[in-house]
Amino acid sequence: MKLYLFSLGAGLLVGVLYSLMNVRSPAPPVIALVGLLGILAGEQIVPIAKRLFSGQGLSLGWLQRECGEHVFGALPARQPTDDKDKDQA
Repeated sequence: MKLYLFSLGAGLLVGVLYSLMNVRSPAPPVIALVGLLGILAGEQIVPIAKRLFSGQGLSLGWLQRECGEHVFGALPARQPTDDKDKDQA
């Protein structure tokens, strides 16, 4: 139940911000998509901050492993190629 109340509170906060920016609901698609991108990027701040406050450094590998799939989704895997395919090309 607590999660639903936090979600409602976040929605109310966004509604107030939209009102202050004179954006009426439903927001134009570009504004809504930029807002969703901000939410998605904002979710990555918490694990990064936890890692930095614990005294650990950030590495590109860690960022790709912990944040990359969440932001970009599971990217399609590259299929192995045979030498036979190269000869036919």
